[in-house]
Amino acid sequence: MSFSLFPDRKFQKAEDISPELLRDMGIDLLILDVDNTVAPYKTLTLEPEILDWARRVKSSGVRLYIVSNNKSQRPEVFAKILDIPYIKRAGKPSPRGVREALAITGIDKDRTALVGDQIYTDTIAANLAGVKILLVEPIKFTNPFLAIRYFLELPFRRERKHK
Repeated sequence: MSFSLFPDRKFQKAEDISPELLRDMGIDLLILDVDNTVAPYKTLTLEPEILDWARRVKSSGVRLYIVSNNKSQRPEVFAKILDIPYIKRAGKPSPRGVREALAITGIDKDRTALVGDQIYTDTIAANLAGVKILLVEPIKFTNPFLAIRYFLELPFRRERKHK
């Protein structure tokens, strides 16, 4: 496996990742980041569009699993709302949380993708774990530090060229 900071696919938002596309990609497990990927920072609710999308993905047979760096109750709250398992304090860019989700589910890394909004955490963790990375645009910039971080990611925020 070659290492890259480029995502396998790029989307405006998680809801743009259709169950049909996941099936065409051979994905059985979709790992979700929380902060700025499925919900803005500091909220404890999910938008109806995310709820409907998650329902459609699950109905298609793809398993969902939250893997978040967040230390608060947010991953647990969202996991409960979506009725899916979760890992918090994942330590991304370390692949530990992603590998733990793979071990618990028993799903092969080649049939797994991670949906995230950051290159330097989500993309690196996915790459190190050997799973596909589906990058989405951040939902909302909440502080200048994040805006600067996303600016530094701009050279890598394009899809990987497939051969």
